[in-house]
Amino acid sequence: MGKTRLEAFSDGVIAIIITIMVLELKVPHGATLEALVPLGPVLLSYVLSFAYVGIYWNNHHHLLHAVQSVSGGVLWANLHLLFWLSLIPFVTGWMGENHFATLPVAAYGVILFMSSVAYMILVRFLTRHQRENAALARAIGSDRKGHASMALYAVGVALAFVHPWLGFAVYFGVALLWFIPDRRIEQTVHTA
Repeated sequence: MGKTRLEAFSDGVIAIIITIMVLELKVPHGATLEALVPLGPVLLSYVLSFAYVGIYWNNHHHLLHAVQSVSGGVLWANLHLLFWLSLIPFVTGWMGENHFATLPVAAYGVILFMSSVAYMILVRFLTRHQRENAALARAIGSDRKGHASMALYAVGVALAFVHPWLGFAVYFGVALLWFIPDRRIEQTVHTA
């Protein structure tokens, strides 16, 4: 089946996720820079989450651009990914409102870990179960970057129990790793 409805639905859900996150930001009760200080953790968690949702949207776009068709399994795998991404506003707010306390930072990492697992499942459904998407399978290869990210999320969750800022630093580092879209897919699409 065609992929346009899947792309449109995913784009809509991701836009709603970002909208929910920004609506959770509270306006300070003052017109000075000091009025922003208490909102620092909330803003910092929002910025990281916005970057993550943007990274997923960007890579999801490249992923779907490279495929020819989708199956029912792909639709369910995509919904699985969107489910985990839809929890990002919740853990973002929880982490920011509680000034990076241990459990919210660990929960944030669990959601990031599960989002990466869901993304990998989507990639596998797109590449292993559909021959017409063979070019994408070649581009993805063994996906060392994806596997490393999952391992780093798990490390970040564990480190959050040592000190929450260590976990947050790992999540920030993984975001930097993915900030540039996956060039393997772009190169395959343009050369195919």
